[in-house]
Amino acid sequence: MSTLWSDHIAGLVPYVPGEQARIPNLLKLNTNENPYGPSPRAIEAMRAALSDDMRLYPDYQALDLRRTIADRFGLAPDQVFLGNGSDEILAHVFNALFLRGGRPLWLPDVTYSFYKTYCRLYAVPHRLIPLDEDFVLRAADYTGAADPEPAGVIFANPNAPTGRALSLDEIAAIARARPDSAVVVDEAYVDFGAESAAALIGECPNVLAVHTLSKSRSLAGLRVGYALGGADLIAGLTRVKDSFNSYPLDRVALAGAQAAIEDEAWFDRTRHAVIEAREQLARDLRTLGFEVLPSQANFVFARHPQRDAAAIAAGLRETGILVRHFRVPRIDQHLRITVGTPEQCARLCAALRAWLSVPA
Repeated sequence: MSTLWSDHIAGLVPYVPGEQARIPNLLKLNTNENPYGPSPRAIEAMRAALSDDMRLYPDYQALDLRRTIADRFGLAPDQVFLGNGSDEILAHVFNALFLRGGRPLWLPDVTYSFYKTYCRLYAVPHRLIPLDEDFVLRAADYTGAADPEPAGVIFANPNAPTGRALSLDEIAAIARARPDSAVVVDEAYVDFGAESAAALIGECPNVLAVHTLSKSRSLAGLRVGYALGGADLIAGLTRVKDSFNSYPLDRVALAGAQAAIEDEAWFDRTRHAVIEAREQLARDLRTLGFEVLPSQANFVFARHPQRDAAAIAAGLRETGILVRHFRVPRIDQHLRITVGTPEQCARLCAALRAWLSVPA
């Protein structure tokens, strides 16, 4: 601790990302990166953006990109908000939408752990609502009478790290039951098998869908995210952004993001390749004795009933393969495994087969 820190800093528990190891011949299946590269059109657009214009500020309204995104979802540009990755957007969400007279934020007990980090950072009181025994988020747990009403509701859909998803009908039921609360749906993995809550915005003005280009668009290194919602929600986020950083996206990011979103053919081809590899990986893991949850994300969540998850993760690491193990209640015997290419998944399963001593 430093005597120069602000008073609240010592009490923060920062989010810890997946390990970024320097291991020879590393197979990195711990941070849900896409195994396929970004659209070649995006790469070319970013190269073209590296011109003398870099001396100029970017468009702080990012109007061209917002129009492109709005058109894709049948929305207006004032229903689109941009940020430096979806995590920055989520930070603005907590600041702009969840500080409401001490009312608690509702969120699942097993979900993206950054939500709890933001609760601590912004002093947002919160209530953890347990997933059921099969790690399913039950919409009914969020629709009953409450005193006080929640300041908001947030969950990932598909959920992380479980990969399970709610239907649009279930999300709509939550939103209708909580009309005075923002219902924020973190859709980082939605393109791998779930339905976007953006379809509900017209009928549910309290719904905000948060997207990232890090996963299905293969641009984790670019740091671009966006939110879709009613104009009132977007205006609130914009007031916070413009009180913090009016230029979150640079010229290269704007150019690359727009080209990536416009290249639907590359997007569809690569995401469907991930979906097919996911289903094969789940089958192969079950053959090795794992229990695997149904997943609509670009990862699977699995446990071996006879072997310790931490020991499996450590054994894989010795072979140059990283998977994600969480040392937290309820899921400490599970592994979250990013879906790689078919060849990468085969390497993983071969290493597991050897470590588990399962006959070929």
